[in-house]
Amino acid sequence: MMATITGKKVYPSAAAACHDIEDGSKLLVGGFGLSGVPENLLRAIKNKGAAGLTVVSSNVGTDERGLGLLFQSKLVRKMVGSYVGENKIFEQQYLNGEVEVELVPMGTLAERMRAAGAGIPAFFTRTGAGTLVQHGGMPTRYAADGSRTVAASSAPRPSEHFRQPLARDDCSKTCEYIMEHALSGDFALVKAWKGDTEGNLVYRKTVCACLPAGHAMPLRRLVERDTVGLKNRQRRLQPHIAVPSVKGL
Repeated sequence: MMATITGKKVYPSAAAACHDIEDGSKLLVGGFGLSGVPENLLRAIKNKGAAGLTVVSSNVGTDERGLGLLFQSKLVRKMVGSYVGENKIFEQQYLNGEVEVELVPMGTLAERMRAAGAGIPAFFTRTGAGTLVQHGGMPTRYAADGSRTVAASSAPRPSEHFRQPLARDDCSKTCEYIMEHALSGDFALVKAWKGDTEGNLVYRKTVCACLPAGHAMPLRRLVERDTVGLKNRQRRLQPHIAVPSVKGL
């Protein structure tokens, strides 16, 4: 049931919170698997019909849950994520050339968003070095004629050799690192365990394991919360200064 809380950051409904998400918006969506997914906000976007979206998240949900709500209505133009299994609707749209896909290792995905929030334009990592992540060639889009031929592939990433940061002083061995760019968006959608009307948020359990959308600083952050109040702060806390909008549940 929707809360009737009033406050300068609180919207009375998911639809009201999502009123200015337009066609072509870029969304950073939190959650790990089906845990901590802001499904009420996603359902509101589906009902609104905002299309041509770019979505950044660790996974694509299932046919009926999570980001599957957006794929049901073919609202996603590009998906940036780490795990794209368990959603046959997404699979068919990808293979039929309706959705562009950028696969990113999960840790790299979170760090790219964290870097954007910290004002870091790019960084180097060993993750993906020597693979298709570095050399390119991963299919990003298939042909739309049903032939399932590759229409576009990922580009190679620049690389440099660096001495390992934790190596002993007498070790001169270097390793290859690839460059990754910061990743931000227009809106971040997250689900919190607790929150107040100012936007102070607490996350817990599985959600804390992968909360990429919480690291970045998009133009706006929309939050679902389960309960109101922050008497117990033993879990991960996000201060209100980074949270412009809250939707009570």
